[in-house]
Amino acid sequence: MSRFVRASKFRHVYGTGSKKETCFDNVKPSRSAWDTNLIKANPRYVACCWEASGGGAFLVVKHEDTGKLAAQPPLFQGHKAVVLDIDFHPFNDFIISSASEDTKVMIWNIPENLKEPVNEPVAVLGGHARKVGQVLFHPTADNTLASAAGDLSIKIWDITKGQEKVELLGNADLINSLTFNTNGNLIATASRDKKIRVFDVRSGKMTQDVNGHEGVKGSRIEWLKGTDRMATTGFSKTSDRQMYIWDLQNMSEAIVKENLDTSAGILMPFYDEDTKMLYLAGKGDGNVRYYEMVDEKPWQFLLSEYKSADPQRGMAFLPKRACNVTEVEVARAFKLHTSMIEPISFKVPRKTDVFQDDIFPDAVSGEASLTCDEFFAGKSADPKRVSLKNGYVPGTRKEVAFAAPSPMEETKKDLDNPKNEKELKEAWLKLKQENEDLRNKLSQRDVVIRQLELKLGQHQ
Repeated sequence: MSRFVRASKFRHVYGTGSKKETCFDNVKPSRSAWDTNLIKANPRYVACCWEASGGGAFLVVKHEDTGKLAAQPPLFQGHKAVVLDIDFHPFNDFIISSASEDTKVMIWNIPENLKEPVNEPVAVLGGHARKVGQVLFHPTADNTLASAAGDLSIKIWDITKGQEKVELLGNADLINSLTFNTNGNLIATASRDKKIRVFDVRSGKMTQDVNGHEGVKGSRIEWLKGTDRMATTGFSKTSDRQMYIWDLQNMSEAIVKENLDTSAGILMPFYDEDTKMLYLAGKGDGNVRYYEMVDEKPWQFLLSEYKSADPQRGMAFLPKRACNVTEVEVARAFKLHTSMIEPISFKVPRKTDVFQDDIFPDAVSGEASLTCDEFFAGKSADPKRVSLKNGYVPGTRKEVAFAAPSPMEETKKDLDNPKNEKELKEAWLKLKQENEDLRNKLSQRDVVIRQLELKLGQHQ
């Protein structure tokens, strides 16, 4: 009796790790307990949240600068507390954002020759009341950034003006993960209260609020771009790792509920809309499952699994436009070890020098579809796309004009500067004396009031 085998172009996709000399060694990733991927990649750079004392820092390194890093590599180190998350600008390879426990979001310009530490961001976005746990750039609108914080709010920013465009409220507990839909009109969140919520980005209104995974451990969410479906990863009540698929048209119940295994690590989901492949990388283990998603039941098929004995602390996937199409590379991931970053290449086994247009449709380009103002004026557009036939073409540096800091920010900056220590001490002494004088006056008035009350009592 023969068994039916489903035909798929990606059934034999396999992952290959890298030799140590082509990895980034001597890395010191952050040991913060906050759950993010800790690592991001764009076509030029790889970035990693760094373990730093006396503040927060992150590393940015070029793809070609593999090997052992210097004992003290040049870091981006303007935050006053641990950096919790980072995200590269999708339309400018030389700009990166960072989020920190110091309640600030910072925007950084990456120098062409990164030889010295970078201490001055080009913009500081202040407005959250508690630590900022996630940052995520908008998929179509230029210079538009979302940030989620411990104050349970999501803010959407115009980073060039340093302006908050809208605030999304409705989450009742810490936000574990957030994701935009294809055109960025909607944003979905997975929270610690086991809820999945969807918001309209422009109006700020919540459009969906449903129960997600029942387990107490963290959950993640990833929009299956190009569709109205989302994938979430989390845990059951008995701590089984799970994957759910949701349909935006009917969120009352997940259309797929699958228990995967009993490992303890959170599953990090990544979706490639060109190949329709969903990758699930487990924190604390060395495995990466990958599925092919389809538009009808059963909605997903397990393709295979990349296995490694070395556990991963985080993972990031390269934008598709930067993959090596001549080697039929359909995805490239950067795996964060305890002291190393390892590239992993996922390829389709085909022996040919001809461009494989059935595997490589036009990919999302590095060009914005809208400006931030156009998006918030009501315009919508899908991401612009580019052919991969000629391989990756690096973009040129784009100069971006950022608004000058507000007078209040300048004052804070001056007060934080050690050269103003003398002025700070003098101002403190003056305020202390004024406060003491005020206390004395209040005490004297209290005495007068009591004396008047006594006299009044005697007359009565």
